[in-house]
Amino acid sequence: MSSLLRMKTLISPTFAAFSARLSRPTFSLPLSSSNSSIFALKNSNFRSLRLKPCSGKPAIRCLHGSPQMGAPRSPSSGEVHVIVGPMFAGKTTSLLRRIELESSSGRSVAVIKSSKDTRYGLDSIVTHDGVKFQCLALKDLSSFKETFGLNAYDQLDVIGIDEAQFFEDLYDFCREAADCDGKILVVAGLDGDYLRRSFGSVLDIIPLADSVTKLSARCELCGKRAYFTLRKTGETQTEVIGGADVYMPVCRQHYVSGQAVIETTRIVLESQPQKVQCG
Repeated sequence: MSSLLRMKTLISPTFAAFSARLSRPTFSLPLSSSNSSIFALKNSNFRSLRLKPCSGKPAIRCLHGSPQMGAPRSPSSGEVHVIVGPMFAGKTTSLLRRIELESSSGRSVAVIKSSKDTRYGLDSIVTHDGVKFQCLALKDLSSFKETFGLNAYDQLDVIGIDEAQFFEDLYDFCREAADCDGKILVVAGLDGDYLRRSFGSVLDIIPLADSVTKLSARCELCGKRAYFTLRKTGETQTEVIGGADVYMPVCRQHYVSGQAVIETTRIVLESQPQKVQCG
């Protein structure tokens, strides 16, 4: 997957440890400084960058490695790291790699996804190449503390959020978790919808971010870098959950031409008289 990705990234000094394990950025610019624990991930779940499929057993919160483990993280040490890009760019894979590195450092981690995405069940996030990892599915992020458990939340160091565009309360949650609770947040989601307009609240948290990474896929039609998502079906609502049967990553040229073809087809179909069947 990494050979298919090219990234533009802004990596802060506090997050530089991740850059060595990810694809080389095209440019780097440091920013000014600034019921339950079962859903947290055990350090042994990760080996190198080869993520193990979900075994079906609850993951256990890591409780070793850090001399300060067991005490809430100080508010000044909170961070927000954002991963965006079109569909099929490897956002979830990148999220899990970053979670791995934090877990390998002895930190306690948990992963959240939206309960709207039921394609692979509610207890796992799944990459497009089939890697499955256990998570907690929520309707909104404001319910995370209560669902996870207040005591378990206090011991938590890192929170991963996948499909972040579906959470309306993303900004408030990230601000409070990083600024007030001292948590490290790794947030992955679509920055734009099929019309290339802002999707959900993902872009709203950019001002909160310590680093922002934009991934690209490969255009399905020509193989160039793809930064846009083309919807192949006729639905017009913003939220249509699907995979390769509904969406494809495309370059700018094929996004524009593809949209033109879709629009022309729609006009032709709407202009044709409806056939009436007589029984």
